[in-house]
Amino acid sequence: MSGALVLFEDARWQDLSPLTDLMPVPALAFGASDLATRWRRAANLPLLAVESRPGLWAGLPGAAGRPPEPASPGQTGDDEVLVVNAAAIPGPWLAESSRVTGPALFTCGGRRVAARVTRARLAPGLGKGEGFEAFLADLELPVHAVDARVIAWPWQLIEWNAEAIIDDLARARGKVRGEVHSMAALLEPSRVTIEAGARVDAGAVLDAREGPIHLATEVLVQSHTLVIGPCAIGVGTHLLGGVIGRSTIGPGCRLAGEVDTCVWQGWANKRHHGFVGHSAIGEWANLGAMTTTSDLKNNYGTIRVRAEGRELDSGLIKLGAMIGAGVKTGIGSLLPAGAMVGTGSHLFGGGRYAPKRLPAFSWWDGERASEYQLEKFLATARNVMGRRRRELHPAQEEALRALFEATAAERREAFIAT
Repeated sequence: MSGALVLFEDARWQDLSPLTDLMPVPALAFGASDLATRWRRAANLPLLAVESRPGLWAGLPGAAGRPPEPASPGQTGDDEVLVVNAAAIPGPWLAESSRVTGPALFTCGGRRVAARVTRARLAPGLGKGEGFEAFLADLELPVHAVDARVIAWPWQLIEWNAEAIIDDLARARGKVRGEVHSMAALLEPSRVTIEAGARVDAGAVLDAREGPIHLATEVLVQSHTLVIGPCAIGVGTHLLGGVIGRSTIGPGCRLAGEVDTCVWQGWANKRHHGFVGHSAIGEWANLGAMTTTSDLKNNYGTIRVRAEGRELDSGLIKLGAMIGAGVKTGIGSLLPAGAMVGTGSHLFGGGRYAPKRLPAFSWWDGERASEYQLEKFLATARNVMGRRRRELHPAQEEALRALFEATAAERREAFIAT
């Protein structure tokens, strides 16, 4: 039996872009929390380390944006450590792997998803960050294939999220610690949890008949808001009217209108009408009034997505947009099904469909795309974060500058010459 847990981010993190441009995989919102928190609960072990790209944890807001502080297991070198790829989802395969005795490496479709190894053998690899996976491979552990579910593409976060919320909240018993107005409605209240400091105003409806609902502390649900479960609303998020359903909403968001089957990483705004469905939205994005995503083709065919330099069939009939951190859309912006909007992009082509793929730091005016100036983006980011009494952390700025340089060639190839 393992005595400690190590989470790592493997080399496939780029396939989850734009969500992972500035956020390590373990910090991604999923289910009722984030991938790291879900693994800590599933493994029920003290955390020894999180191995991921260096610097990205610094300055990220909310519980999902911090590597959980390792406990002190007090182990010996002979004690076993469970090593898990943060992109893997806990499931029956975990119990099956525990029946394997001795050191082992577990793979799914050739991808490393977990390992069991003594702490002494693992110790030289701790602290290697993005080099940890290579260290794990060099240990030449006996390989065992398992049937695991692994998040390989950003649309899988969306596809599997409602199920994850239900699983995370399955053991929750409806508790109301916050303030609920007598004229608010709770449908199937035994599946509704409202933490202390949250507030539900008159005329709001929490409908948990299709799945559980969890409101974290300082959540505000204003009048004329319908929340449909399964739904997990993060700390300090405000729901300002409309229909919010089957979604994970990270901390500090401000949302209104219609939101269905989405994953919001946190600190993003959609304060006005407009439909955003089957989509994933990065932190500090701002979707202007009437911004709308298409999530269904007229012929009901599966939606294709341009990712990592090639076009892929998502296999999904419903899929909206994958929107990177810091993206801004102007009034009336329209996003096609399967859109990939790169980190730091600004869109102002109201009434016209935006391109299906925009590289990071794009500026699209409704007719053509060009490069958004990095210094102007950083100035805007500081203003936006300052409005929430937060600062752009030096590590975040460094990551943004590195991303701008790393994506320059992609922009040159994609844009019409100016």
